[in-house]
Amino acid sequence: MSFTRVLIANRGEIARRIQRGCRKLGLETVAVFSEADCDAPFVAEADHAVCIGGAAPSDSYLNVGALLDAARATGAGAVHPGYGFLSENAGFAAAVESAGLVFIGPEADAIAKMGSKIEAKAAAEEAGVPVLPGYRGADQSDARLLEEARALGTPFLVKASAGGGGRGMRLVTDLAEAPEAIASARSEAMGAFGDAAVFLERYAPRARHIEVQVLGDGHGTVLHLGDRDCSLQRNHQKLIEEAPAAGLPKAVRDDMRAAAVRLAQSIGYRSAGTVEYLYDPARGEYYFLEMNTRLQVEHPVTEAITGIDLVEWQLRIARGEALTLTQSDVQFDGHAIEVRIAAENPAENFRPETGRITLWAPPAGVRLDSGVFEGSVVGHHYDSMLAKLIVHAPDRAGAIRQAIAAIDAFAVGGVGLNLSYQRALLSHPEFQAFRHHTSGLVDLFPDGWTQPAPDARDTGLAAMALHLRLAPAGGSPWESLGSWRLTAPAGRPGAASYWTSSGEEPIRISNPPEALAAVLPDGQSITTEAIALTADRLSGRIDGVPFTRIAHLERVRDHWRVHLQTPAGMTTTELRTLEDQHLARSSLGASGADLLTAPMPGAVAEVRVAPGDRVAAGDTLVVLEAMKLLQSLPAPVAGVVTEIYCAPGDTVAGRAPLVKLDPEEKT
Repeated sequence: MSFTRVLIANRGEIARRIQRGCRKLGLETVAVFSEADCDAPFVAEADHAVCIGGAAPSDSYLNVGALLDAARATGAGAVHPGYGFLSENAGFAAAVESAGLVFIGPEADAIAKMGSKIEAKAAAEEAGVPVLPGYRGADQSDARLLEEARALGTPFLVKASAGGGGRGMRLVTDLAEAPEAIASARSEAMGAFGDAAVFLERYAPRARHIEVQVLGDGHGTVLHLGDRDCSLQRNHQKLIEEAPAAGLPKAVRDDMRAAAVRLAQSIGYRSAGTVEYLYDPARGEYYFLEMNTRLQVEHPVTEAITGIDLVEWQLRIARGEALTLTQSDVQFDGHAIEVRIAAENPAENFRPETGRITLWAPPAGVRLDSGVFEGSVVGHHYDSMLAKLIVHAPDRAGAIRQAIAAIDAFAVGGVGLNLSYQRALLSHPEFQAFRHHTSGLVDLFPDGWTQPAPDARDTGLAAMALHLRLAPAGGSPWESLGSWRLTAPAGRPGAASYWTSSGEEPIRISNPPEALAAVLPDGQSITTEAIALTADRLSGRIDGVPFTRIAHLERVRDHWRVHLQTPAGMTTTELRTLEDQHLARSSLGASGADLLTAPMPGAVAEVRVAPGDRVAAGDTLVVLEAMKLLQSLPAPVAGVVTEIYCAPGDTVAGRAPLVKLDPEEKT
C-alpha cells in the first residue's frame, strides 16, 4: 500500500488543503483541472498538473476515465477524492482500486452502505443508534408511501435515499400535499443522483445539527474526535460550523460519541468519517441522520480543538498504518468556529455572484483555507464556496469575537461575498445563546436581511481615504489633482468633489489648517486631524479621539472602490472623481429597459415564453442555472415577446441579451 505520489480528484480550497497534508509527509501531488481552472492556485502549487476536460463537471471532475488516465500518466499511486464530486461514489472508489491504485478513504462497500440513506439507517438501528420514526421500506409504490405518510402524520420529510445537500427533499405539513411532494422529490432525486428511491421521516422543526468526527484505521481501532454543531444552514447547506457543539447535556454528548464509534466499528470503517445527528432540545433526544464517508468541509474546527491533522491521518491510514492514538489521548482544547466564505448575495436569496476577484485582502493571524487569490475568476460551473475562515479561542465567546474581528478585516473586490451576512449571524443574540436551529434563518431575520451600508461618517472617511490616495507623496492634494479640481480665488486651495454611485450632489473635501474636512450632500460635516493613509490603514483623530481603520482602495473601470472597516463591519463605497463624473455623463446612453439580460454567467435551464407571447412585468421569462441554483428572470416591462436569443442548455455570459420585448404602451 506504499505510494509516493497522490492524485487529488478535486479542486479549489480542498485541493490546496490536501496538498499541504501531502507535503507534510513528503508526498508529491498531482492536480487535475478543468479548462476553467487552468489558472487556479491549486494547479500552480501542485508538483504535477493535468487538464482533464471542459468546464462542466461531467466533462472533468466527474469523468472517472479521465481521472484514472491522469493517474496512470503521472505515475500516481493513490487518489484522494476530497469532498463533493466523487468523494462518496462507491463506483469510483472501486474503479480506483481496480486500477491498482490506493483510494484514500473507506472501502467501497462502506461508502455504498452509508451512501444509501435507507441502508445507513438500517445499519444505525442494528448498531443501537437512535433513528427518527419513518418509513424506509423497499415498496416504493405511491399507495404504500401515502399509507405510511398517513400513519406517520405531519410534519414529515420526503427524502431521497441517495440524496445530500437538500436535493430530493420536501417538507410536508398537510397530507393533501403528500402526493405532489413525493412525485417532485422522486423526480429531483432521479435527475441529481440517478436513483428515484425516497423515504419518509418525522420532521423535528427546531432541531440542531450535531455531528461526531470518527477516525478508523482498518486494524480494528475506531476513535471519535469530538463533536461539532452545524445548525446554521441555508437551503440545507451549512454556513457556520463550530466545535465542540455548545449547550449539549453531558449524557447526550457522551452517548452521541459512543454511538458514532459503534456504528463505524459495525461496518469496519477505515479513514476519516462523520456521523451526523439531529438533536431535539425540546425532547432531549438525538437521532441518526446520515454518515459522511469522507473528509468534511468543517474538519478544520476539529483539528483546531484536538491538534490532530485529519488529512495526515487519512494518508497514513491509506498507507496501512495503525492509529498510534488511544481514545484517552484525544484531548479537547478551547472552541473553534469555521465560517464558509461564498460568492453569493444573501440579501437576494443567496443569489450567486461571479466575476474576477480584483482585491483579495484576508485578515492576518487566523487560518484561511482558500481556493482563490487576487485575479482569480469565479465562474458559474462550481459550488459558490471559495474559502473557509477558521478561528480558535479558549472559549466560545472568544471564538465568536475573533471570527467577527477577522471578518471586519477581510476586504474583497470584484465579486460579492457573504461575509457581512456571516458577521450578522455571529453577532446575533440567538446564535450567541445557541438557540439557533437548522431552519432558523427566518427566525433570526424575520423582516429579511439587508447588506449594511456605510453611515455618513464612514462615507466621509471613505472620501477622505480616496482624497489622500490621489494626493502626491509629501505634497498637497491640490498640487496634482488635475484640471477638474476647483480652486478658490487667488489660487488658494479650494475643495475637491467626489460622487457616490447614487448621488447627484458631491461630497466636498477641504483642508482647513492642520485638518481635513468632508461636507456630505445632506449638509453633515466631518473634520479630522492628523489624518493619514499608510499602506492599508487610515488613521487620525476625530474630536480629539484617535481612530485607525483598515482601508483598501482599488480602481474599477470608471470609478474608485473604497473598502473601509467600520463599526458595522467592512463596507464598500463607490466614488467618482470630477473627471470620472464628467466622462460618465458624456458617455451616458439608453439602458434598454425592453431587453432581458443575464444578471450573471450561467446555463439556460428553461425558456418559458415564445415570440408573440404577451407578458406582464415580473412574469418569469427565463430560468438560469448558476452555481447549482436556479434563478427566475422576470420581464422588466409588460409587453409582447419579439425575439428570443437563447435556448435551454445554452451557456450565456453576464449581461448577455436573452429576450427582447415590445413594451406595452402606457395610456
